[in-house]
Amino acid sequence: MKPKDKFKQQHPNYRDFYIDPMPAIPYIEKNKPELDFREIREKYFKEKGRPLKPISYRKDSRKPPSHVKCPHCGAPSEYIYLNNGKKKSQMLCKVCDKTFSPDTPLTRKTIFICPYCNKPLYKWKEYEHCTVYKCGNDDCHKYLTELSKLNKKELKKLKTHSSQFKLRYQYRDYHFEPAQLEHTSPDKPTVNLKRIRNSQNVLGLILTFYVSFALPARKTALLMYMVFRIKISHQAILNYAEAAAYYCHQFNHKYKGEIDDIQAGDETYIKIRGKHHYVTFFISDKKKNITAYHIADNRGVLPATTAMIEAKRTARPDQKVEYITDGNPSYKAALNYINTHSQNNQLEHHNVIGLENLDKESETYRAFKQMIERLNRTYKYHVKAAGGFKAFNGAVALTTLFVTHYNFLRPHHGLSYKIPVHLSQLEQIDTIQTRWNKILAMSYG
Repeated sequence: MKPKDKFKQQHPNYRDFYIDPMPAIPYIEKNKPELDFREIREKYFKEKGRPLKPISYRKDSRKPPSHVKCPHCGAPSEYIYLNNGKKKSQMLCKVCDKTFSPDTPLTRKTIFICPYCNKPLYKWKEYEHCTVYKCGNDDCHKYLTELSKLNKKELKKLKTHSSQFKLRYQYRDYHFEPAQLEHTSPDKPTVNLKRIRNSQNVLGLILTFYVSFALPARKTALLMYMVFRIKISHQAILNYAEAAAYYCHQFNHKYKGEIDDIQAGDETYIKIRGKHHYVTFFISDKKKNITAYHIADNRGVLPATTAMIEAKRTARPDQKVEYITDGNPSYKAALNYINTHSQNNQLEHHNVIGLENLDKESETYRAFKQMIERLNRTYKYHVKAAGGFKAFNGAVALTTLFVTHYNFLRPHHGLSYKIPVHLSQLEQIDTIQTRWNKILAMSYG
């Protein structure tokens, strides 16, 4: 029996890392100038017959700072008087004839508003790819609700260790560059598959044994020699596979097709040069096809965002897409990022926590979590023969070929042994090696 966690019993609301489900509201500037000094100058010219000239200052007179602008009409400093001499606390605009204080900020520094209390968020922390904004309102509904959950011991600890309890609303603004959100793809090959020494039929057999039947490269080379008397090295097989993966990646994206309303996602680990890397998959609910695959060296927000964007890429403009994942908070943060930067296809997200159904949400969506776990086991079976990878591109190549096999060549038990993505070009082809050749031929174009 496991000993009781006394700390968790004493502090059930001790801070756990999670992402607030409600995204922040973008701030819309309301203090814009109600007048335009250009229009006022044009009107003055039409009425007076002469232009409205800037102010001519004396040599010994004080001028306003050059960065000052009129908050009422936007006139620059050339049209602004110091209205009370040396104090410089009040200024007068020559264009609109209105006074203002230069210390009054023209715009707010905040760019987000709390969705619970509609108060501005302040910048709390800043990281390389993320800026964290926090609500400082003591009357915020979120803050008061979380504060009411604390027990006596937690309230006592709050006075000395306030950072150990997440009470206020926080929003993480991720500023990713477009290049960072690109789906992982194999490198452009140096091998020209159209001009290899072996025939295209041999290439199809190699992909059949190496990818579809998950044989190691050395065993595939041995089988090709022992059965067909074709002498080929295991390194040549790896080179052929990496070259084929480059074209199959384009094929996977081109013939992905429409997606279902529900997408199940999860990550599984592989080893590249002895270090853990993570492959994020998303699979469609009814079609059972893989809609996204991405490899990264971490389970953070950037890989989750990249995979989720690719998973919804072919969605209809009016389609409502739901994601089912585990409790990794990176998916929730990625969802907030996508919904904030997207005008349509607002996404929904549901968590399935743990191995047992301890909440209603986990019980409702448990079947989708089991579906993605089954996909991970199938993927692990196909990459197990590799025994780890020596290069990142090798892992990407085999993963890409696995997705091609899974979506376009492999009969699925959940579809009554039909192939997830049906293509008429492959329908009349009987052998799997010929189908591989057909896929490559369609990819070349």
